[in-house]
Amino acid sequence: MSQSLFEKLGGEAAVDAAVDIFYRKVLSDDRIAHFFEGVDMAGQAAKQKAFLTMAFGGPHRYSGLDMRKGHAHLVQNGLNDSHFDAVMENLAATMQELQVPEELIAEAAAIAESTRNDVLGR
Repeated sequence: MSQSLFEKLGGEAAVDAAVDIFYRKVLSDDRIAHFFEGVDMAGQAAKQKAFLTMAFGGPHRYSGLDMRKGHAHLVQNGLNDSHFDAVMENLAATMQELQVPEELIAEAAAIAESTRNDVLGR
């Protein structure tokens, strides 16, 4: 049986490290940081870790809202493709910083990209 992306990336420790670096990047990115004002970032990071673990084929412990419901308030506040692109750039930069092989970055990006229409409420 082939390994899941979650396993190829290094499992829980790798996802945890990636999410922590990812949010540092996001919160310093003027294009998207404002969407996180007033957000409990510890809770947000925990949700993101659980979601990515599930999305990348690891254990299913995600209990958050679906992507459409979870982002609807952000869409009402102007969330659009340019913001989604900024998140994708920060995800790729995070994985590059962690020296993840390009083919795994591409696999992760394809999974993230598959959520675009739901995140943007289309």
